[in-house]
Amino acid sequence: GTVDRTMLDDRTATIAVVGATDTPGKYGRRIYRDLKAKGFTVYPVNPSVDTVDGDTCYSSLADLPRQVDIVDIVVPPSVGLRVLGELPDPVPFIWLQPGAESESIVKLLDQSAVDYLADGSCIMVETRAVRR
Repeated sequence: GTVDRTMLDDRTATIAVVGATDTPGKYGRRIYRDLKAKGFTVYPVNPSVDTVDGDTCYSSLADLPRQVDIVDIVVPPSVGLRVLGELPDPVPFIWLQPGAESESIVKLLDQSAVDYLADGSCIMVETRAVRR
């Protein structure tokens, strides 16, 4: 699958960050804050916390207040598999952060015909060069 890069270019993409957290040193913290600072509409998804960076955190994709364009997965593959089992309809684009991908996840996505990116690229890097 391919992500529509123009969505990233003009900041119109809405993004759910699965694994968003306030824990220092965690990618879920850095990525959430990074995308937010760049002007994207970002929703934190993490059943373990109530807020991330002062924003309401949602326990699952099903709880999100609106449909998102991209689901950025920043959790281990075992958790990611569970998340993929709860994808909303219509299914958003899935972005697997480095370390979130596994053979079983890629196989599941291939079988489901979901558009996804699992090439080891980080969404923070891919949006870095973009200017508003």
